[in-house]
Amino acid sequence: MSFKKQYLKSKPVCKVTFTLSKDEAKNADKVCIVGDFNDWDVATTPMKKLKNGSFSSTVALPKDAQYQFRYLLDDNQWENDWNADAYMRSPVSFDENSVLAV
Repeated sequence: MSFKKQYLKSKPVCKVTFTLSKDEAKNADKVCIVGDFNDWDVATTPMKKLKNGSFSSTVALPKDAQYQFRYLLDDNQWENDWNADAYMRSPVSFDENSVLAV
């Protein structure tokens, strides 16, 4: 699990590319990124499955903000990004959410 931040010079935006390897995705057929930036909508930000079995997606986010997020594997298993900038207790469960600072 990882993400790469690319700040745009022309706009106050950061393009964030999220990547999950095949092993991290636990051989899932479908992975979505769900978080503050898409109102926790499980259908809004699907990740593209690559030929090698990994998943990737790029999201443009306003900079100077923090976003909580998690990965949803096959619509039933939640995973954190263990390389996140921080972690925050979820307001709806006992789990922690990954935090991305841009």
